[in-house]
Amino acid sequence: MKKLKWFSAMIALTVVLGGCASNANQQPAASGSGGETKPAPTLTVAYSEGGTTMDPAEANDLTSDTLVLATYDQLVTYGVKTVDGADVANTEDIQPMLAESWEVSADNTTYTFKIKSGLKFQSGNPVNADAVVYSFDRVAKSSSGSFLYGMADIKSVTAKDDSTVEIVLNKANHMFTQIIAMYTFSIVDQKLVEEKGDDYLKTNAAGSGPFTLEKWDPASEAVFQANNDYWQGAPKLSKVTLKFTKEASNRVLLLNKSDVDMAIEIPPKDVAALQENSNLTIKSNASNRILFFAMNNNVKPFDNEKVRQAINYAIPYDQLINDVMYGQAKEMKSAVASNTPGFTDAGYVYEYNLDKAKELLKEAGYAEGFSFDFTLGSGFDDWEYDAVLIQAELAKIGVKMNINKVARAQFLEQQKDGNLVSYISKWTSFVNDPGYHLGFLLYGEGSSNYIHYNNAEVNKLWEEAGAEPDQAKRNELYMKAQEIITTEAPWAYLYEYNRVVGMNNKVSGYVYYPDEVLRFYPLSKEQ
Repeated sequence: MKKLKWFSAMIALTVVLGGCASNANQQPAASGSGGETKPAPTLTVAYSEGGTTMDPAEANDLTSDTLVLATYDQLVTYGVKTVDGADVANTEDIQPMLAESWEVSADNTTYTFKIKSGLKFQSGNPVNADAVVYSFDRVAKSSSGSFLYGMADIKSVTAKDDSTVEIVLNKANHMFTQIIAMYTFSIVDQKLVEEKGDDYLKTNAAGSGPFTLEKWDPASEAVFQANNDYWQGAPKLSKVTLKFTKEASNRVLLLNKSDVDMAIEIPPKDVAALQENSNLTIKSNASNRILFFAMNNNVKPFDNEKVRQAINYAIPYDQLINDVMYGQAKEMKSAVASNTPGFTDAGYVYEYNLDKAKELLKEAGYAEGFSFDFTLGSGFDDWEYDAVLIQAELAKIGVKMNINKVARAQFLEQQKDGNLVSYISKWTSFVNDPGYHLGFLLYGEGSSNYIHYNNAEVNKLWEEAGAEPDQAKRNELYMKAQEIITTEAPWAYLYEYNRVVGMNNKVSGYVYYPDEVLRFYPLSKEQ
């Protein structure tokens, strides 16, 4: 192995070493100076759902992911940058976390990680190479996270000694470190889990993270206490409580009355009113969450490129952005979000133009229009409004869209079967990279390519890009793939969502991440 590069650890970071007392988390984090000690503030956040598991390898929803990231660390993490005055994650900037440093082989297939010395889990057990191997093995065998293990192209994970882990890939993969920075690859306390049994992780935490779990009831709330012996220093909050509040109107009310410090998933229609409350700050960040109108490329008439293009010309884009999303979204002009590295809007020509739509239908042999089934999954108000508006516009060009509304769970099942004719769907790429995004959705063998788009040139470009170490060259390949996809129009692009989070002005330290999961450790609150 040729040593290419050692990434230095965060030398300036003061690592707090020493054993974790078993009752360490019973003591509140402290603030103040001059020897005076007072409890650190607490934080309450309104969430919509209560989550399904505490197990990092199985977590697959916003709340479960949040629970995991509050209590666990990973080998590496994402950097942070400032964009337009807001702190946002820089997912291309991979920083050390439990790993002190790592080296990469000349062919970019072997990564050797050195773990920081003296780190301990919340139980007091040491963080070591065996725990890393154990954690990655759990991901490989999991029902939820194993697809990420495959996407990372991991061939083997081996403990070379107590603090050294070697990870070998099947082939070079530029997304590898970005993928293992995700909550799925959290490092689990092997000794504790083996003592308690694997089911222990479903409802308990076994990490080395900044908070310990005091209580989790998916029907009401989750409570975390500060881990005052955390190796990066005690959190600035002594306790964090998540209040599970399903109704969006109730979350808005709680925030407006300062009964909670923060609220997520705020409806676009409520943003302007909340902004008038001088006690609140409303963060509305451009996210990489997209919404698209999917057409099954294997089903007539959507197997015809001109028909799909005609649908694109019939979408009332301005109405969707302004009347449905109240400006809390932006136009979508590629299959990937515009804040994704390597984004291009080349090939995008689809302004609202019913005459052009009719012309394309005539060229496709559907001058008299046609009728098709559209499946609408419940649970999202904007989807319903979008569907009704699109239905009305399509009627003007002789196309009848039959809307079949089904429960969310049923929709997801039908979507996965790959037989739906058309539907609206959203997607968030946790790894902000075109390879991850297109690999799932529009690569011919993509696991979420439910509309069966399959273009040999796009497939080849995606495969070549995945093995290309030079980012500029890689992005050129991804851009070419995007242009082909946009021209062939397997979807009609609807919009890119903003991520809206409301918080009391006393709260600071909020950082936006593409996975949309709140990290509590950077947060603080003025008393």
